[in-house]
Amino acid sequence: MKEINWSATYQIAQLNELSESDQLLIEKAQRSRGQAYAPYSRYKVGAAALLDNGEVLLGNNQENAAYPSGLCAERVALFSAGAQFPSNSIVSLAIFTNAHGDVPATSCGSCRQVMSEFEQRQESNIRVLFCDSDENVLISSSVRDILPFSFEGKRLG
Repeated sequence: MKEINWSATYQIAQLNELSESDQLLIEKAQRSRGQAYAPYSRYKVGAAALLDNGEVLLGNNQENAAYPSGLCAERVALFSAGAQFPSNSIVSLAIFTNAHGDVPATSCGSCRQVMSEFEQRQESNIRVLFCDSDENVLISSSVRDILPFSFEGKRLG
């Protein structure tokens, strides 16, 4: 038997400590949050994906009375990027919630898996910025750090 250690590297910052471009991306995610459709959970989330061509695509959660039929903000933004700009890479993804605490709320497992697939597909890291209404920001330089042992298409035989 062999033992393997895994560790993740991330940063915690305040919004005003980030670069102007990161602050603007988070601001777009925050504004997008306002358009979320969340009548059941009342938990609104906004996302903004920055592509390598400079385009920014927005997403927000879209709930449905049949719960599994809804979609999280992250996946709305990512799938929009894949549909509109399939040959471009996602550089950064900002996610904004109204959560409170020492560390911002992070994405659900389904969203992390979709982020991971995009990162694998484009063969380059996606920088992820989670921000909350207290202006706390958690920064990960790669989806691998927020989803170790992700499912990979190459394992499908």
